Amino acid sequence: MLTQLRAVIVSGAYRSAPGIVGATTQSLALSSMAEMLEQSLVDTGTRFEKFAVAIGSVLGHVNRVGPMIDYIRGLLSRAERKSVEPIAALTNPEHTAAQHQSLLHFIGNSGWSDQDVLDIVYAHVLPILNSHGGTEVTIIDDTGWKKKGVKTVGVARQYCGQTGKTDNCLVAVTLSSANHHCSVPIACRLYLPKEWAEDAKRRETAHVPKSVKFMTKPQIALLQLRDALNRGIPLGTVLMDAGYGCNTKLRDAISEMKAPYVAGIHPHATVWVNSAGIPWREDSTEERPAKRRQVRDVAVDLPIDAWKTIAWRQGSCELLESTFARVRVHVAHGKRVRPEEWLLIEWPEGEDKPTRYWFSTMAKDVDFTDLVDTTKMRWRIERDYQEMKQEVGFSHYEGRGWRGVHHHATMSIAAYAFLVSERETIPPSGPGCARHFEKSKVS
Repeated sequence: MLTQLRAVIVSGAYRSAPGIVGATTQSLALSSMAEMLEQSLVDTGTRFEKFAVAIGSVLGHVNRVGPMIDYIRGLLSRAERKSVEPIAALTNPEHTAAQHQSLLHFIGNSGWSDQDVLDIVYAHVLPILNSHGGTEVTIIDDTGWKKKGVKTVGVARQYCGQTGKTDNCLVAVTLSSANHHCSVPIACRLYLPKEWAEDAKRRETAHVPKSVKFMTKPQIALLQLRDALNRGIPLGTVLMDAGYGCNTKLRDAISEMKAPYVAGIHPHATVWVNSAGIPWREDSTEERPAKRRQVRDVAVDLPIDAWKTIAWRQGSCELLESTFARVRVHVAHGKRVRPEEWLLIEWPEGEDKPTRYWFSTMAKDVDFTDLVDTTKMRWRIERDYQEMKQEVGFSHYEGRGWRGVHHHATMSIAAYAFLVSERETIPPSGPGCARHFEKSKVS
């Protein structure tokens, strides 16, 4: 049914839904089901029109509304490529050249604000988030996609998540609001490598704003977090992988925002422990000298009863579970003793050593299962990236300029958010979203 809803938006057929439903009525031979589908198509069209009007209200000029609607329609289509040229051919086949110029100007040159549009997108999804408990986590991450040549803004040889290796690619840092039911990106910023940021000629060619300076990915993420707070967006628990979690300044800044975090770390991260290998407490009266130890060494010294098998959600085929241990530690950074927090360790069955480690400032009395469940909610951003690239062409833009790359990403996020909201209208047909089990498996 989701395919039919998408087709309705792309074709504009919701204005004549009964004609589309006719064939479905014959195949189903159930008039009541046909009526439900017909109404769904009409309702979807109405919601899309309201969504488009809301976005149009922040574009700054009425002439941008039509190209915006056509562009989102193209992104929602089943076209193999979703860059400007194929979208133009799809949405106005009789005047493709003129449509191409119109869409190219809207995406590549128009001065509308990406953040204003993302605010509308967030407001559209917010009722769904709130109906399922509100924002539980904010996820920091980045995504890369391959790009040939050297002229596209930000392109460089760097780690690319799409290929899992160093490649010629673009990388964008994103921030997403999520709970166990749904998630949506609320910020997206292209990472500009230092060789680009310091090359005046390349910057001018790609129309990089003068205000854009070189920033590391953790610095971009921190800027996005602060901006989200200033916009009144709740953070919940901030989740990040080791690419961000190993940055002490970022973790400290999140703590200053009064938000807890779960931060992936490397095995060689260090904590203060005593000579017996037991995590050392600041208020300890023991006379044994404290020393720094790597978390991988702390993990293998833990007693057998520290390890628990915990299931955190139902996967597509089986229950997802692994073996975890947690212990209170003081992160070792510099000479000062830092506040106590959790060290969470995962040691999957069949592995000869632990595979993942996290620091977390979630409450001292947090349930072990809740700690694991929250940590594992990062899977949502991986699914979002996959669906945005496969379903709405997030990585398909073929322009080279700063504004165009960001405008296309914003329109892709808008299209994806609309699909996320429409899933609410479709009865579930498979495994549900991640949720706490009534009785989580702990042994």
